[in-house]
Amino acid sequence: MPKTEALKIGDPAPTVTLPDQNNKPVSLSDLYGKKVVVLFFYPKDNTSVCTAEACSFRDQYSEFKDLGAEVIGISSDSASSHSQFAGKHQLPYKLLSDEKGAARKAFTVPNTMGIMPGRVTYVIDKSSKIRYIFNSQLDGPKHVSEAMKIVKELNNKT
Repeated sequence: MPKTEALKIGDPAPTVTLPDQNNKPVSLSDLYGKKVVVLFFYPKDNTSVCTAEACSFRDQYSEFKDLGAEVIGISSDSASSHSQFAGKHQLPYKLLSDEKGAARKAFTVPNTMGIMPGRVTYVIDKSSKIRYIFNSQLDGPKHVSEAMKIVKELNNKT
């Protein structure tokens, strides 16, 4: 079985279609080319670091939108779990359910210590290329500040 090489900056972003928290299919390819996409993979709804990260993205969401970026969270939780999580924390962006791990595999998101789903954020530019990858299992809110920095840089180039 061939080993999948990890995605790198400059690679084209994979296209996947997953159900959101309302169980409606969302195809990432529909967003690519129109907006900068901030895609954050996180391990699990309603855990401390994941909740801090999700709420940090919520708190900065209007600034991301003002800069023309779309924020999307992805974990292996079900659509109904995402719906409850989004409602409980007033999350204004889409949460996609990757129960079968298709998106994690396509984006080559590594597991932490071989067991825990990784926490990785990708910033994808309007040409559908990966412009930034940030991997930190324990510092959820830093994913937001790192992504914001890159979105602002991309905005200044257009």
